[in-house]
Amino acid sequence: VQLQASGGGLMQAGGSLRLSCAASGSIFSINVMGWYRQAPGKERELVAGITNSDTVNYGDSVKGRFTIFRNDAKNTASLQMNSLNPEDTAVYYCAASPKPVSGVPDSSDFSFWGQGTQVTVSS
Repeated sequence: VQLQASGGGLMQAGGSLRLSCAASGSIFSINVMGWYRQAPGKERELVAGITNSDTVNYGDSVKGRFTIFRNDAKNTASLQMNSLNPEDTAVYYCAASPKPVSGVPDSSDFSFWGQGTQVTVSS
């Protein structure tokens, strides 16, 4: 499975961005798709995850502001990010797991990772 992330960029605080992740290859093996982010000097953290039955989980810092979508017909997972703030500045990575995940996913649950896309939010 190959994952291609797109949609990052520079945005002012309070604005919105939408990230997209396109999957190719053995896409039939994908069970869970997710987004993680890593800011300089910080550990990679879960942003959002969605199963193939549309069960979703969000990181505490993005709940109520970010929404994850999945379109299996197009093999994509998107992340709508609203009310952005400077603390959202990070490299965002999409990820996919061939196995079901019980509860909130951990980064170790994901076998496939995209290349990352930079999101920068200015104050």
